Amino acid sequence: MTHKTMSVVEKYKTMEYGPAPEDPKETLVWLDAHKRRFGHFIGGEWHAPSEGKYFETSDPATLEKIAEVAQGSAADVDAAVKAARTALPVWQGFSSHERAKYLYALARQIQKHSRRLSVLETIDNGKPIRESRDIDIPLVARHFYHHAGWAQLRDHEFPGYSACGVVGQIIPWNFPLLMLAWKIAPALATGNTVVLKPAEFTPLTALAFAEICTEVGLPAGVVNIVTGDGSTGEALVKHPDVDKIAFTGSTEVGRAIRRATAASHKKLSLELGGKSPFIIFEDADLDGAVEGLVDGIWFNQGQVCCAGSRLLMQESIAEKLTRKVQARMSTLRVGSPLDKAIDVGAIVAKVQLERIDSLVKQGIAEGATCWQPEIAMPSRGLYYKPTFLSNVHPTSIVAQQEIFGPVLAAMTFRTPKEAVELANNTAYGLAASVWSESINVSLHVASQLKAGVVWVNCTNMFDAACGFGGYRESGYGREGGREGLLEYLEPAWFKGARKLPTDAPTNGAAEVANPSIDRTVKLYIGGKQARPDSGYSVEVRGANGQLLGESPLGNRKDIRNAVEAARKADGWAKTTAHNRAQILYYIAENLSQRGPEIAQRLSAAVGAKQADREIKASIERLFSYAAWTDKYEGAVHNPPFRNIAIAMNEPIGTVGVLCPAGTPLIGFFSLALPLIAAGNSIVAIPSEKYPLITGDLYQVFETSDLPGGVINIVPGRSSELLKTLAEHDDLDAVWCYGDESLCANAKALSVGNLKQVWTNEGRAIDFFDRVQGEGRWYLEHAYQVKNIWVPYGE
Repeated sequence: MTHKTMSVVEKYKTMEYGPAPEDPKETLVWLDAHKRRFGHFIGGEWHAPSEGKYFETSDPATLEKIAEVAQGSAADVDAAVKAARTALPVWQGFSSHERAKYLYALARQIQKHSRRLSVLETIDNGKPIRESRDIDIPLVARHFYHHAGWAQLRDHEFPGYSACGVVGQIIPWNFPLLMLAWKIAPALATGNTVVLKPAEFTPLTALAFAEICTEVGLPAGVVNIVTGDGSTGEALVKHPDVDKIAFTGSTEVGRAIRRATAASHKKLSLELGGKSPFIIFEDADLDGAVEGLVDGIWFNQGQVCCAGSRLLMQESIAEKLTRKVQARMSTLRVGSPLDKAIDVGAIVAKVQLERIDSLVKQGIAEGATCWQPEIAMPSRGLYYKPTFLSNVHPTSIVAQQEIFGPVLAAMTFRTPKEAVELANNTAYGLAASVWSESINVSLHVASQLKAGVVWVNCTNMFDAACGFGGYRESGYGREGGREGLLEYLEPAWFKGARKLPTDAPTNGAAEVANPSIDRTVKLYIGGKQARPDSGYSVEVRGANGQLLGESPLGNRKDIRNAVEAARKADGWAKTTAHNRAQILYYIAENLSQRGPEIAQRLSAAVGAKQADREIKASIERLFSYAAWTDKYEGAVHNPPFRNIAIAMNEPIGTVGVLCPAGTPLIGFFSLALPLIAAGNSIVAIPSEKYPLITGDLYQVFETSDLPGGVINIVPGRSSELLKTLAEHDDLDAVWCYGDESLCANAKALSVGNLKQVWTNEGRAIDFFDRVQGEGRWYLEHAYQVKNIWVPYGE
């Protein structure tokens, strides 16, 4: 009898993965040493909750209780903020080198405890141990190493900047310790102290980090950890002695935080939800793309804000690619997160599991076809099968809403243009992935995507040196990189600036000038003069009561027309920086030629001395931003992978601008120029005290080759027009200069589409001072950074 000998290939194909469990013994010993009950970490010590309340955290894979954790109250938050405030002068009294040593020590200690932290993260969150061990915890250490370097260089690289102060930080449950590192490392490096609230579902590694802070001797109060539910986070957000809030989480909660902080002077950064497109072109390496897709959507059970949850396939390869994706899904292993051989772990909580299931059912009801692989599922715990939804309509709930689970929604496209349109057909703009063997197609598409991060032929690449953050309703601000540090810094002079009175007087002397001819100006929209829709105008009088002319009163329809014109001027962003600089020089040239006559008219409102200063300062400011236009450039990062990350400075888009009242000319140019230099188009509300400056400006623009729609000017009552600007969903940002009430309204009224809002916080800015009135601080707010990751090598 003959026996057939199996080949190595045949044996390989018939192999089955056996369990490879991680030993949790060390982590369980650590939990038992704390008697499985944790208080708050405040002022370097452990404190029981003031109201004596605790809540349970459980293992989503087994539903077994892990530990009890303190429920934070407003009193606990207050104690933590006071501890951070007390520690602030101590921490800032250290040299940059001393702070760097502490961050380095934290990195080393995290590495020392890396295995225990990995297991703790996995049992608390449900993610596979391979991901905690090989991705999360090494990146945590990397962030502290990287920011130890920034701490060392902080004074040299950021002269004139100071730390925000006491920072409140709220993090989500999907990457508990990594999100902590993203927040705490840059905050400490720049000289802030911290009160951090971890997610209610996953607080344990944050508490383990608190213990590490004591091990390295971090001064008491520099880092404080207060645990609890949403009410604890709300107390932190509303605390009056917190100088900045940094939040990562859902867009819905981000809106609430924006609304809650609008009337305060808290600096705010939001890293919110996403619905990231995963675009595969017909020339892509399909096998490589499928493996990327596995990482893009089934990594961490799809509980990733930048998950590639929308698959966009070129029509010619859709059937072939679908078969490959489904075949690969059939090999995914779902099981105990502590098993090193599994691919997909447990969903973090029952409420999240129910949400995933509900959205999938709704997508099916809307016409999607559901496919799930025939794979074994655990008999207990919170698990959801990897799911493929095809025939998804672009308006379906599964194509528009963040599911935050292992669910892929697939659609097709024919051309690169259509791919971009589908990819941008969302309120979000966090990340995207583009797969094509053509570098030309990849980068061309990447540059058009409304996303803060774009991965080319790769996905889910992160590094401390590279900024991460979104556009539109994915929030604003960046984590990581130089731009991430700026979220925790402010110009030192700005923090000490005086408050503007509610009715700010004009700057300069009320000198009596020669009478000027009465005149009536119009709106300036789309490069043309336009009559106001209201049909009304208002008298404009000089400092001595003299009638200078009449100015139109813009209304909602005028703002709508101006925004429409500004959005049509999107070609300005595609104009080369050199050409934009030339036009700014032309404006300076024409303003100089007409300077004496403009100064004469302006002097009737602000006095001859100030009028002359405003003309000269405006010409100089035009030269400055013409110079900056082709010199404020991006960067190329070299992260510790076979990738380069191209940090591109991109314009925000269409921006509403409320100009200062007391400096009609230089105030207008100080806010408008950095925006248009960056490639934005604007809708400006000029000085309410002297809106007649509009008539002089549009004549200068028309003779300077400025394309129509780049600058639109709608005079009127600032408080009324602000409401329309802030609520307009086609505006991407608002810059507001005014008193505290006006600035608060700008932030509160703009929560609808979470547009970026930058204000003077009701503080006086001397626009004649180059330090205060121009430069990088303005340009940093006129651009948003997109990081495009490009792999290289074999």
